[in-house]
Amino acid sequence: MKVLISGGGTGGHIYPAIAIADALKEVDKNIDILFIGSNDRMEMEKVPKAGYPIQGLWISGIQRSLSLKNLSFPFKLVSSLWKSRKIIKQFKPDVAVGVGGYASGPALMMASRMNVPCLLQEQNSYPGITNKLLAGKAEKICVAYPKMEKFFAKEKLVHTGNPVRKDLLDLTEKFQEALKHFDFVQNKKTILLFGGSLGSGTLNRAMRENVEQISAMEDVQILWQMGKAYTAEFSECETAKLPNVKATTFIDRMDLAYAMADIVICRAGALTISELALVGKPAILVPSPIVAEDHQTKNAQALVDQEAAIMIKDNEFEKALIPKAKEVLKNEMLQNNLLKNIQSFAKPNAAKDIAQMIIQLAK
Repeated sequence: MKVLISGGGTGGHIYPAIAIADALKEVDKNIDILFIGSNDRMEMEKVPKAGYPIQGLWISGIQRSLSLKNLSFPFKLVSSLWKSRKIIKQFKPDVAVGVGGYASGPALMMASRMNVPCLLQEQNSYPGITNKLLAGKAEKICVAYPKMEKFFAKEKLVHTGNPVRKDLLDLTEKFQEALKHFDFVQNKKTILLFGGSLGSGTLNRAMRENVEQISAMEDVQILWQMGKAYTAEFSECETAKLPNVKATTFIDRMDLAYAMADIVICRAGALTISELALVGKPAILVPSPIVAEDHQTKNAQALVDQEAAIMIKDNEFEKALIPKAKEVLKNEMLQNNLLKNIQSFAKPNAAKDIAQMIIQLAK
């Protein structure tokens, strides 16, 4: 059996794709898996690191504002469709899986034209443009949120949740290991703050500008992921050098970071929310205002409506960071309520369920 998996651009697309591939291999280690991604995007590094082959397309998104970059898009699309056809003809997949992102469009479009059964995985509560365009060509659409029939045909929908990395499935025995790994102490409350795989300027600036208040929080320790794009700008700021703050470019052991955290402050990407639900952590969400269709606000609002998370607007975060963090840390009842409600969104078997659906489509 051969499976083609396409998509990427951000960790929110890449890591679910890898989780699906891992789940397929658990069912049958002889399943042959090939990824298609976008040249010069992070999947070209992350997928081989996870042990899977990948081929790249010359493709990017359309700029929503007037831009000269859009002039090259038709040429990129034609090139990507042609190369996708060549890859599919050579690989001969039994099923094609699209997880969203630029490369998913031409790859799944061509797979459908070549009569390969297609499955889509939509991470967000508001679907991206690629999956909207591909929905008519898919046999099944796996979603993470309810009420998605307003975007997709109801008979195609399966509410599986988002696939997440296997190491998050059980954190009960990892607390002491986490303290040792990050060199933190047990008798302090811990805040985990990160801006997704690429980092967040808003979250980083709030940390830098609140140095005095953070310094005064002697009973609190903060694990702060700055992101590769922001390390040069923020790694030498006063906040990064405080004794109760550990600033790092990237957290390679998110399982340990979650295991140690009392509260999490982060963006509202779909994968992050799925991870928070699985590990059961009280969360303060700061949706990014610059993502397509403002989907992070919609993701966060779905949780806020169920009292499963707290949301702060991006332009209010700098002033609200410390007061809101203190409010949650001091209110155990609020923490327990947030924890209990966010766990209702957890779908620990998402990757396995999607893998079984892929296998059924192949048959």
